[in-house]
Amino acid sequence: QVRLVESGGGLVQAGGSLRLSCAASGSIFSINIMGWYRQPPGKLRELVARIDSGGNTIYVDSVKGRFTIARDNAKNTVYLQMNSLKPEDTAVYFCNTYLRPQESVSYSYYWGQGTQVTVSS
Repeated sequence: QVRLVESGGGLVQAGGSLRLSCAASGSIFSINIMGWYRQPPGKLRELVARIDSGGNTIYVDSVKGRFTIARDNAKNTVYLQMNSLKPEDTAVYFCNTYLRPQESVSYSYYWGQGTQVTVSS
């Protein structure tokens, strides 16, 4: 069974930094895309950033220049370095991966449980 475990959320003042981590574990054959989504209070979940197996990245415009996504393929882990945080970055952040389990011939999306990031003004 595949599990995604997130860590690194918390409370920080505006202008501060946080680093989120998400480790995928279990019977995994291959991971294609790893990414982060967020869901602010009362709003829809949105893509923040994602990185594919070739290292290509995509960021939502509101975080460009402030957030950096990276992955460690040996550890099946994706990171999100968040700098210059703003109150509008407050949300639950979810890890999302597109991977193929050992027992499957196809890829599927998996979600982490979410980690709260709160930025105070």
